[in-house]
Amino acid sequence: MHFMIQLLNSLDELIFRVMSWLLFYPLTLWRTLRSPAAMMTYAERELTYTEDKRYDDAVSPPLFLFLSVLVSHAIELALVGDSPMIANRHGLSAVVDDDSSLLMLRVIFFGLFPLVMAVILLRRRGIKLMQQSLKGPFYAQCYVAAPYALAVSLSASLLQTHRTWILLAGLALLAIALVWYVAVQALWFARELKITALRGLTTALLGTAAALAIFIVAGALFR
Repeated sequence: MHFMIQLLNSLDELIFRVMSWLLFYPLTLWRTLRSPAAMMTYAERELTYTEDKRYDDAVSPPLFLFLSVLVSHAIELALVGDSPMIANRHGLSAVVDDDSSLLMLRVIFFGLFPLVMAVILLRRRGIKLMQQSLKGPFYAQCYVAAPYALAVSLSASLLQTHRTWILLAGLALLAIALVWYVAVQALWFARELKITALRGLTTALLGTAAALAIFIVAGALFR
């Protein structure tokens, strides 16, 4: 009986949590697109609160990134069907044999962007790389990486179609996502490192290029 009560309580919490995402995910997405710098500050500030009070009015940053990749994956299934990577049995792609493993792989790949940017910030500040020092900037970066991942994944799905106007829309979305992401990073580095906007842009471009290089090289191993 005690086990059943615990199971029902867990189910109750799970249902509430999932349903709350339907509300707070689009709200978090809108807030991030409207005021990315404010949301990055919010991400780090919330970590100073007790665990039960964190991110009470938004989706937590890593979960926000995960849900964005999940939404983009659902759109891909609707537009183009299963990814060819699932059917591919060559190289490391053999470990990706279903949608769940593909989803987790994509979360890790897009998680490279917050990780690289957070590491660059700490190195430029001269702060030792530790889990505790990395957590704040990583969480802040997850908020802006999420819409970037959503837009890039959606553009990749559009580029798999055969209609010219859809292909052009996919390319336009990819360009907009990249410009937005680099611009946000430039302002973030300028603010956090107290440097000029130009140096912030240079740092943002180098960080984005490094993350993209790792992304592309790692992705090639799964082809």
